[in-house]
Amino acid sequence: MRNAFVRELLKRAETDERIFVITPDLGFSVWEPFRERYPSRFVNAGIAEQNAVGMAAGLALSGHVVYVYSIVPFVTMRAYEQIRVDAAYMNTAVRIVGVGAGFAYGGQGPTHHGLEDVALMRALPNMTVCCPGDDIEARELTVASFDCTGPMYIRLGKSGEPRVHHPDTRIAIGEPIELLAGSQVAVLATGTALGRAREWVERLRVEEEPIEAALASVPTVKPFPAELIVEYAKRGIPIVTVEEHSVIGGLGSAAAEVLGELGAGVPLRRFGLPDAFCREVGSHSYLLERSGFHYERFKDIVRGACGQ
Repeated sequence: MRNAFVRELLKRAETDERIFVITPDLGFSVWEPFRERYPSRFVNAGIAEQNAVGMAAGLALSGHVVYVYSIVPFVTMRAYEQIRVDAAYMNTAVRIVGVGAGFAYGGQGPTHHGLEDVALMRALPNMTVCCPGDDIEARELTVASFDCTGPMYIRLGKSGEPRVHHPDTRIAIGEPIELLAGSQVAVLATGTALGRAREWVERLRVEEEPIEAALASVPTVKPFPAELIVEYAKRGIPIVTVEEHSVIGGLGSAAAEVLGELGAGVPLRRFGLPDAFCREVGSHSYLLERSGFHYERFKDIVRGACGQ
C-alpha cells in the first residue's frame, strides 16, 4: 500500500503545485522519483520530526498540501505537540503519514512498534484518521486527501499487504465497505488487519460448526461510520472489531463508544493487540503470533460473541 500512496502523490504533483513532501530522514528507495522530479517541493528535514511538522504547518498556511512521512511511532509521538498545535489547532492541510503500522518493523524492537498511534490521532480535534487495508484503499484515500479540509493522519503498512478489493472500487473518506454478508456476527476490520480478517472470516464458514460472519472494512476511523454499527445493532447482530493496534483507543474503542451511547444490547468484542509492550524481537508474523493475533484466538472470540 505504500507504493500505491507514492504513485498517487507523484501523479497528482504533475498538475497540482500545492503537493509538498517532507521526510525526517526516512523513505530512501521510496521518495527518489519525487525528489528528482520536484526538487523544490521535497525537503529532508533530518532526524527532526518536530521541525518537520512545524515546517509543514507553515507551508500549509501558505497554500500547500503537505505530507510528512516517517515510521509510525516517530512521526506521531516525537512530534505530538506540534501535530496538536500547528496542524490540528490551526486546522492546516498537513498530512501525517505513518508507515509500518503495528509490528511491521518488528525486527527493530519496541521503539519501532506502532501500536498506540490511532488512539493519539483520534483524540485530536479536526483530525481525520485513515487506516487503509490494501493498495486500493490506500490509493482511494490518498486521492481523497488532496482536497480534504484540515489535517489528516494516514496509517500505512510497510509492504506486501494482500489486495482485498477489486481495482475499480471507489472509496470516500468516512465510508465503510461491506465485503461479505452474514447474519450471525459482524466482523469490522481496519488497516493492515483487513487481509487476515478476510481470510479468517472465510475459514469460519468452513469450520465443522460454521459461522456465517459478515465482514466490513473500516478504512476511516475518524470520522467514524457510526451508521454501520447502528445497522448491525438494530438487527441484533454481535460485533467483533479487528485491528493491528492496541485494543485501547482504536477501532474497537470507537465502536464501543457508539454502542454505549446508543444503549444497544448487542455483544461487542475487541480483537487487537494487548495493552502491553512487546519486548520480543522478530518478524512481523512472529510478533503477531506471540501477541495472540492469530486465527484460533479470533475464532474463540467470535464464538464467544455469538454465545457459543
